[in-house]
Amino acid sequence: MKILVAYYSETNNTQKVAQAIYDGLENVEKQIAPISEAQALDGYDLVFAGFPVIASTVPGKMESFLKSIPQNTFVALFATHGSLRGGPLARTAFEYGTTLPKGKVLGTFGCRGKVKRSVIDALLQKAEHKAWAEEAQSAATHPNEDDFADASKFAANMLVKAAGNR
Repeated sequence: MKILVAYYSETNNTQKVAQAIYDGLENVEKQIAPISEAQALDGYDLVFAGFPVIASTVPGKMESFLKSIPQNTFVALFATHGSLRGGPLARTAFEYGTTLPKGKVLGTFGCRGKVKRSVIDALLQKAEHKAWAEEAQSAATHPNEDDFADASKFAANMLVKAAGNR
C-alpha cells in the first residue's frame, strides 16, 4: 500500500501531528510532505490530509488540495484546533472537509493545538469570541505526547480500514 501524509500548517502544530501519523504507519510505502510539495496524487492508495481549523472550517489551501485527490483514493483527515477535542467548531470543519475529496473518507482525527497569542488577544476583545478565546488559551501545551500517541493509533486504524475496503 502506498500512502501520503500531506499537511498544511501555520504554527507547526499540524506538521507535528503529521509526523506522528507518519511514524505510526508501518510496513507500507510512505511519504510525508506539505501540501505545497505533494504531487501526482493518483499514485496513492491512502492520503492523510491535515490542516489547522481556522474560523470553524478548512483553510482554502487545504480545500483545493482535498478537491484534487483522485476518486479511487482513500482519505483520512486530521486537524489541530484550539477548541476542546470533539467540540462543535472542529466538528463543523470535519463535516465540511469530508465533502471535498472525490475519494472515500475513512475517518477523521482532531487534537488541540496552541493558538497564536496575537489571535487570542484579538478575539478576547470581541464579546462574541471571548468564550472561545478563553478556551483556546488552555490549548497552549498541545499537541503533546498523548496527542501524538493518539495520532499514531489513528494512522494504524486507518491502515486497517483501508486494507479492509480494498
